[in-house]
Amino acid sequence: MTFSEENYLKSIYHLTTSNDSEVSTNAIAEMMETKASSVTDMLKKLSEKDLVNYKKYQGVSLTENGKLAAKMIVRKHRLWEVFLVEKLNFSWDEVHDIAEQLEHIKSEQLINRLDDFLGNPTEDPHGDPIPDANGRIVKIEKHLLSELTENQTGICVGVKDTSSEFLKYLDKQEIALGSQIELLSKESFDLSVRIKIDGRELSISNKIASNLFVKLV
Repeated sequence: MTFSEENYLKSIYHLTTSNDSEVSTNAIAEMMETKASSVTDMLKKLSEKDLVNYKKYQGVSLTENGKLAAKMIVRKHRLWEVFLVEKLNFSWDEVHDIAEQLEHIKSEQLINRLDDFLGNPTEDPHGDPIPDANGRIVKIEKHLLSELTENQTGICVGVKDTSSEFLKYLDKQEIALGSQIELLSKESFDLSVRIKIDGRELSISNKIASNLFVKLV
């Protein structure tokens, strides 16, 4: 596959995992920042390779071959993110763009050795699951912090928004994966919340709370 074909597969995979249904060419075009006509041309190529199910004017889904191929691209991307953060001391807001380049490396042997070298992690630095060599994913039950009720406590296990701006904000507030967060109170006016995190209290907006995943404890 070409880099472009891999990027399309990965985008379709992310779109279908978020809404668990077929996706439109317009949704793919928006994610890929390209024209719908260009998407249509690529979908025809991917369909010929038995990587997507595509019919004109209908939704698009990945075939079993396409789903596995997409998972392998995601696997490489997320393993490289772990490597960059844990071994090269990049911050979690810096690694995405670099991993975008590294995910196209073809050597399966290299990726499997990288996986073993890192201790076979199941999550990347943002809390997203890493598929194993067979495409299996270990899923954990998680909730948005905004969904918690007063006095519930959770461990931060991921972020919904992976933008550099949001991750930098979290660094400033010293909120990281593994942080224990107790929801103390919720404002009815704007749904902002008062939280206790690692022994200190602070207020955060509903927007922030709606982009933090926690596992209840």
